[in-house]
This record gives sequence, structure tokens and C-alpha cells, in this order.
Amino acid sequence: MNHVRSGTAPEKRGGLCHIAFSPPDIGEAEIREVADTLRSGWITTGPKTKRLEHELARFTGAGGVVCLNSATAAEEMILRAAGIGEGDEVIVPAYTYSATAAAAIHVGAKVVFMDSQPGSPQMDYDALEQAINGRTKAIIPVDIGGILCDYERLFDIAEKSRDVFKAKGNCDLGRRIQKRMGRVMVIADCAHGLGAKRIFRGQWRNAGDIADFTSFSFHAVKNFTTGEGGAAAWRTIEGIDDEEIYRYFQLLSLHGQSKDALAKTQLGGWEYDIIGPWYKCNMTDIMAAIGLKQLERYPGLLERRRQIIGIYDRACDRMGVSHLEHYTKEGISSGHLYITRIPGIDSTRRQEIIALMAEKGVACNVHYKPLPLMSGYKDLCSGRFPNAVAYYENEITLPLHTLLSDEDAEYVAEQFRTATESYM
Repeated sequence: MNHVRSGTAPEKRGGLCHIAFSPPDIGEAEIREVADTLRSGWITTGPKTKRLEHELARFTGAGGVVCLNSATAAEEMILRAAGIGEGDEVIVPAYTYSATAAAAIHVGAKVVFMDSQPGSPQMDYDALEQAINGRTKAIIPVDIGGILCDYERLFDIAEKSRDVFKAKGNCDLGRRIQKRMGRVMVIADCAHGLGAKRIFRGQWRNAGDIADFTSFSFHAVKNFTTGEGGAAAWRTIEGIDDEEIYRYFQLLSLHGQSKDALAKTQLGGWEYDIIGPWYKCNMTDIMAAIGLKQLERYPGLLERRRQIIGIYDRACDRMGVSHLEHYTKEGISSGHLYITRIPGIDSTRRQEIIALMAEKGVACNVHYKPLPLMSGYKDLCSGRFPNAVAYYENEITLPLHTLLSDEDAEYVAEQFRTATESYM
């Protein structure tokens, strides 16, 4: 794909440039692979899903990966496999999307919301450390925009929990995992971060190979997509076989059925058992077919995002607009979201700027309205979250995807400068 369209104006519809916020980058390779799957006669969970799991484990360096139908399901299955449920507490940031908290609520755990650091979407680590008690079983940090959290600090906090941590677990595997760890677990919501890296304990490590467990999203708006879909990944736990963890995820995600559809096709292999009355959230081979080709292209897609971010960074730095730092000495982002903050504006002026951008054919967004401000969460959130609310009120997210040309990105930057100049 030629990303620099010299002499060509960005796409126009009705006389205006039309730049979508986050369309999927699907090419002929993905289309051919899906067609091959449809012709194969095997469209549910099968050989391509297994292959994608293997390739993702190799790509991330994780001890194991299981592909599911969403990142929300991945996080919920992680919590269930880790034995977390009623009577337990899970700490999540107030500044996140609903799925981060909803998965913990689904398993019956109490969600403890944590305010952000001043001027940052990341959790206040000092307050987090003070919030841990004997009921705390997990911290769920969120890698917003594809920038990995400070996992060294998070693991230092988790290690300090050993004196108060009480292993329990509401399933055999979960009890053994909790006893082996002997501390609060770090379960990453890495919906944005496949392909991101960070220095951890003196070494560069991939997302999926840092936290104890990690959930990824492959939704249509993500860098790497299978249409819908996601995956759960984990680091090898001493004394627990990776294959046992994988097997338990398979049971949880397919009604507790002791054989998947692929295994049942083996000669004389029709019979199976139902181990428990569990859930249905497996990935199909149609979805995996898209993912296999996306993964082949993924290094190039990540590099293209880096190039676009460079264009935006230069423009925002000239304007005096703050933005996430995607590429630093400590970390390499997946470049999922370009989050900016306009100094001195409130949510009303923010909406005016977004409307001005839309008039020029540029779709912008906001990431995120803190959960304590959502009607479905107000009764669940005790306390105040001033830093999260302050970060949200002047935040604008610019379109960032690999279908943008350099000229498109320059157009977005110029329209952003024009739209914001009277507010600066």
C-alpha cells in the first residue's frame, strides 16, 4: 500500500474530506484466507484457531494463549481460572472502558475503583498500594492507547501484598494458582496493546509476557482484528502446567465439554463429558483466518502507526497540545490511540472542537468517559475521582489507523490546529 499520495487530496464525500476514526485494515490476503476457510467445510473452532493461538504465543512470548470471542470474555475466563469470585476484591482504574470492570462483576467480585495519577490516564499507584487488603485478589491495570503500564511498580506493589494475601480460589486450579503465587495477581487489560513492549526487570518484554495474565482485544477497531474476538495469555506459573491452564480455558469457553468439535471428529471420538455448566465464548476458524493474515502483516502495520504518530507529535508539539508519549526509552507502544489534551478547555469547548473537526470531515472520539460518570456504575463507585474526571474533560482522540496516508494525517493535524487555535 502506498501511504504517501503525492498530489492527491484526501478522500472527499459531499465536498468534504472524510477521514473515518478507525476503520479496519483488511486486505486481499485476509479475504482469500476466509474464503479458503469457508470452502474447507470447517468454520467453527478448528485447525486455524489452534494455529493462531500457537502463532500468538510465539509472537508475544507468553506461556500460553487461548483465542476467544472477545477480550471481555478473555478477562472473565482469566478471573474464573484464577479462582476469583464472590468475597474477593479486584482493583481497576476509574479511567477505562466498561469491560475492564464488567468482567470482574460478572464473576461476583467486588470492584474497587482507583483514581488516576494527576495528568495521566494511569492509576494512582500510591493510592493503589494503600487499597490492598486481605480480600484483594487482583489488580487490573489498563494499557491505554497501547502504552504499557509501569509493571515494575505494579509487581513491586503485588509483592508487598504477600503479608496480607489470603489464597482461596473457588476452583481447584484457581486455588493452586493462588497458593503458588502467594500474592495479589497482576491481570493486564491489554485490549489496546498487542505488539507493545516495555523494559521489565532490565529486559525488553512483550505485552503478554509481563503480567501474570493478559487479555487482548481483536475487535474491528483494534490494530489487529478478527472482526470480533480476543485472547487470554499467561506467563508460565511455577508448579502449574501451561497445558493444564489451556485445557481449563477450553472447558470454560465451550460449555465445560471435555472435547472440542475438532477432537470429536477423530475416528470413534464422538463421546464426551460435560465437566461443569460453564460458558460459550470460543473463537471460530473464520475469525482466526482473518487473524492469521493480520499477524503476518502486523509488523508493517505497527511501523505505519509509528509514522503517523510522528506526524501528529510534531504538529501537537508546535501547538502546545499535550499527547501520550508512545515511544520512549522505557517502552514501545502499539500505537493504538492518539490521545490529546487541550489546555484550559472544559467538556463543552471540547465538544465544540470535535464538531468543528466533523464539519471538516474528520471523525474524532473521546477515550474515556470515566466509569464513575456512567449511569450503570454510579452506584458501584464510592468516593471521588477528580484526576480521572479532569483528564477526561479536555481529552480528544484523533483518528489513527493504517489506511491514512501521510497527506491524510497532515490534513487531520492542520484541521486540528485550526479548530483549536481560538481555544488556546
